[in-house]
Amino acid sequence: MKRRVIATTAILAIALSACTTVTVSQSPISQRWVGRSAGEFFAKYSPPLSDAQDGSSTIYNWRGGYTRVKLGNGKTASVSCSAKITVNEDYVIRDITITADRPGANGPSYCEELLTAAAK
Repeated sequence: MKRRVIATTAILAIALSACTTVTVSQSPISQRWVGRSAGEFFAKYSPPLSDAQDGSSTIYNWRGGYTRVKLGNGKTASVSCSAKITVNEDYVIRDITITADRPGANGPSYCEELLTAAAK
C-alpha cells in the first residue's frame, strides 16, 4: 500500500513538472478597454443591442461604428464592428470578444482601428 502511494505521488509530481505556464497577450482592443467603465464605452460607440446575465456578470451584444471606408483598390465598403462585452457587477469591462469584423482602411481589422483610436 505504501509503495502504491509513493508511486502515485511520484507519477503526479512528474506529470505536474511537465506543465508550463503560457502567457497569452491581450489584443489591442482588450488592452484599451478591459478594466474601464462600460458606460464610457457605450457613450462613445453607441448602446448595446441586448444583454444577458451570466452569474454576477452581464454580457452585452454590441454593434457599432457604421461607416464607409475607402479600400486599397479605390472602391468603398460599408463596415461596422460587432462584439460581446462582458461586464462585472461594478459595470467594469472584463472581456471584449469581437464577433464580426471586416478589413479596415489601414489594415486587416476595422474593429481594431475603431476601438483603439486615440480619444478625441
